[in-house]
Amino acid sequence: MSLRRSASLCLALAAVTVSLQGCKHFRRQEEAQKKAQTAAVAKAQKKPAPEPLGPPIDTANDYAYRIFQRTASTGMIAVVVRGNETWMAGYGHVSPANHDTPQADTLFRLCSISKILATDLLSKLVAMKKVSLDDPLQKYAPQNMTVPTMTVRGPADRPVELIDLATHTAGMPREIAYPPQGAAHFTFPDSDYRWQWLPAFRLRSQPGTAAHYSNIGFDLLGDAIASASGMSYHQFFQQQTAQPLGLKDTTLTPTPDECSRLMGGMHEPIECTDTQAAAGSGGMYSTANDMAKVLRYFLNLPGVPVHANELATQTVIDPTSLRSIQGLGHAGLPDGLGLGWIEINKDYGPSRIVQKTGGGAGFQTYIALNPARHTGIFFARTDGRRPGGNMFREANDMLLALVGLPPVPEDMNDPERELTAEELRAANAKLRGIRHGKAAAKTKAAKPAHATTAAKPSAAPAKQARRTTTARQRTAKPKPHTVRRKQR
Repeated sequence: MSLRRSASLCLALAAVTVSLQGCKHFRRQEEAQKKAQTAAVAKAQKKPAPEPLGPPIDTANDYAYRIFQRTASTGMIAVVVRGNETWMAGYGHVSPANHDTPQADTLFRLCSISKILATDLLSKLVAMKKVSLDDPLQKYAPQNMTVPTMTVRGPADRPVELIDLATHTAGMPREIAYPPQGAAHFTFPDSDYRWQWLPAFRLRSQPGTAAHYSNIGFDLLGDAIASASGMSYHQFFQQQTAQPLGLKDTTLTPTPDECSRLMGGMHEPIECTDTQAAAGSGGMYSTANDMAKVLRYFLNLPGVPVHANELATQTVIDPTSLRSIQGLGHAGLPDGLGLGWIEINKDYGPSRIVQKTGGGAGFQTYIALNPARHTGIFFARTDGRRPGGNMFREANDMLLALVGLPPVPEDMNDPERELTAEELRAANAKLRGIRHGKAAAKTKAAKPAHATTAAKPSAAPAKQARRTTTARQRTAKPKPHTVRRKQR
């Protein structure tokens, strides 16, 4: 009996042991599953660390200083906004008479950067439903003034619309006349003059079919914006842009204090005047402080008091749909035309840039955005004693470098590509060499050359080469009194 009980007890104990082991095994499996589930959830919730946008933002100084040197500027200001970072610097002198370095509140002319401020106002009016992009300009013309409906080849297929003016496709000329002797920069033509001129003008092309850079077109657009808003252009800009963004010195009517801070170059008088006459095309003044805010605004970065309408920087015309494009490719071949903006590098993905160039009154300006990396740059420089290199394309390389991207290969066959300072010097040296070689060959054919006399003929051709190069440079870049109209 005791043996049976012992056996039964052993069997019972064995069963309990097996049962306990099974429970432990089950618990271990359950704990392992819970850990795996927790790890999977954590992995799913874990956000990848943001990739660095590029090198430290203050490396912009190396690129900007190189641009300052290569462009032979009297003074230059550079601004970079990258995400929540902002960097700015001044180089050279405020003016030939003021050797202070330009500062964040130094005043400069925006020149044609004024155009994107005008189209931004246009996009605001569209959002307010006060205008439509396909509204005819005639709707906003002064009383008894007629917008032309004839082209040089006959009747226009449709009227000139606001979108045509904003994309340089209205068939308008670049300028309508040279300013009167002594007229200050960006004060001619005024509204009365251009509306008296307009009715008799015949459009160069059918509206919307060809892009030809036009300052007068943007001045007319500025008039239409003022008409649609029910107030002066300057008042509307202050209400809709300057005040909401906190722009303190971006204006068409500079105060004496602002004028005392204005930059100036070597070849144009330093004039500080009311420029409301050219509000839409090139009259705005600004500072580095204000342009940093403008960059953040157009990049739609967090913390900006108001955000730009998406329409403001959107591409609205595919250049392949146009018969021709002229005067819009200074910073690169256009891949798209926006409202005042030009799109380039479209085929290079994240290297896509939206930009606008400007120039006049001894200034050259540039704004460029890289939307993919939330980064933008702005430059303003004044001319120096000698011609400089191409600021626009070097600035593009700087912008891409600051977001960790390589420069986009340059199309050497680009018809609007401007030579850099190095290329100009190489061309000059090559030309001198060719002239020297021809002169030497001519001298050798005429009589046996002695070492002491062979050197003399080469001096004259070299001098001639310099004259020829200068003439070509003048052809490429108009004389100072026409620059303000042709480069706006």
